[in-house]
Amino acid sequence: MRVLGVNALFHDPAAALVIDGTIVAAAEEERFSRRKHGKRPVPFSAWEMPELSARWCLEQAGLRPADLDVVAYSYDPGLAAPADRLGLDDPWDHLRQEYARRAPEFLAEALPGLDAGKVRFVPHHVAHAASAGQASPHPDCAVLVLDGRGECGSHLSGRYVNRQLTVLAAQKLPDSVGLFYEDLTQHLGFLRSSDEFKVMALASYGKPRFADRLREFVHTDGAGGFTARPVPWESLVPGRAPGAPWSQEHADVAASAQARLEEVLLELAWWLHGRTGEDVLALAGGVALNCVANTRLYRESPFREIWVQPAAGDAGTALGAALHVASEKEPVDAMPTAALGRGWSDEELRGWLERAAVPYEEPDDIAETVAEELSRDGVVAWFQGRSEFGPRALGHRSLLAHPGRAANLERLNAVKGREEFRPVAPMVLEERAAELFDGPVPSPYMLFVHDVAEEWRERIPAVVHVDGTARVQTVNAESEPLVARMLQAFERRTGLPVVVNTSLNTAGRPMVDDPRDALECFGSAPVDLLALGPFAVRRGKVFA
Repeated sequence: MRVLGVNALFHDPAAALVIDGTIVAAAEEERFSRRKHGKRPVPFSAWEMPELSARWCLEQAGLRPADLDVVAYSYDPGLAAPADRLGLDDPWDHLRQEYARRAPEFLAEALPGLDAGKVRFVPHHVAHAASAGQASPHPDCAVLVLDGRGECGSHLSGRYVNRQLTVLAAQKLPDSVGLFYEDLTQHLGFLRSSDEFKVMALASYGKPRFADRLREFVHTDGAGGFTARPVPWESLVPGRAPGAPWSQEHADVAASAQARLEEVLLELAWWLHGRTGEDVLALAGGVALNCVANTRLYRESPFREIWVQPAAGDAGTALGAALHVASEKEPVDAMPTAALGRGWSDEELRGWLERAAVPYEEPDDIAETVAEELSRDGVVAWFQGRSEFGPRALGHRSLLAHPGRAANLERLNAVKGREEFRPVAPMVLEERAAELFDGPVPSPYMLFVHDVAEEWRERIPAVVHVDGTARVQTVNAESEPLVARMLQAFERRTGLPVVVNTSLNTAGRPMVDDPRDALECFGSAPVDLLALGPFAVRRGKVFA
């Protein structure tokens, strides 16, 4: 069975392909269009389909649109209701719903040869749930979905048994912890439905002194649901204009919202464990990208293990919708890796370099070359293998640096053009992680924060956040042999088993995806070396 999953309605449009129960490809539209998040989540953009990523998924498998058995669209307009009846202030939502109803026509136009009758609507939160419960390594698990909104709700709690879902609770709109966090994001001068991670980072600089006030607006109901009503943020702290300096008050309100979010998630998790008794909790929905909250669930919930979909936001619903439909006909396999996007052969990469007419080297081992450059405090653009599905750079499209230089945090934020309070992350071999970091191991998708051991904080200061934590990516040598060799080579030279890893992009732009993107980023940012597959391009030689 050949199922193409599509996310298109709100933000982060994406496509994913599942063939005979196996995930073949998944990619976000932004990586092709070079528009951050693909589009803004406004009703007027709801007609846009992820046609570039969808076409690539089909090409990856040698399929034509006519070869598909089903196209699974991760929203069901038949379950929706008018925005005013849902308590939402969204006067143009009727346009969004009309576009959703006509999605089969739009898809048939975007993918010539596709029979519009093959398009099937999958409820938004069911698609989120499947992206976690069916993609995780655990056929039996509890599942918790929290985001801004779907058709009429903002949350789903359920249980997978042999990868089949039973829904146990769902929260109706307008109550939404996702919208609660989005509203604060906007109040603090950041871009809503985009910059929520900046609020999470800023929270580490504050004290949760407004938490009691927020409990008046956001609290659980004891039955698996919650109340989350609009907060009069202006009565707590003045709003911040975009780009303006942030104050301690702004950090304090961010800390308060973060604390309240964590408390609500914990209470929902305890309720869900009481209903299921499962050992594993799978998470999806945009709220699941909050790695600080995920870690608190790991430490304080009754679940033995927390598994988070690496593309937990709306992009992941493309994969979830495809898995949900496929699972009705055949067993589906777990997600083998997040490296589900585009990749190029070594000879194809050589062709890109020769067409660009840039001088390049072909060292015996690119891992050793990169480790040497990093040991000399160079910044390296690392482009290897297939690109990652989801918002985290996981050693395929990364900027790398020396963690022992405290100034490298400010340096990388300047290279990327982003706020000074934003942390960068460490990558470390899986078997070494527990020596340096206290938290869930393995952590291959960089979706938890770990306490950095006291004796290591001064040795790797670039990756230690203001609160003594780090968002760790662990590297498995069997699944990521090249990254592992680079880490080992760096430790031989420096005595440090950690390398700084942040996404290969600059502020406001999607992560680098193809070789042209990599060359453009290398040419426009002060990066010392580009490792493009087995080839090395040195800044000093290109711009001599």
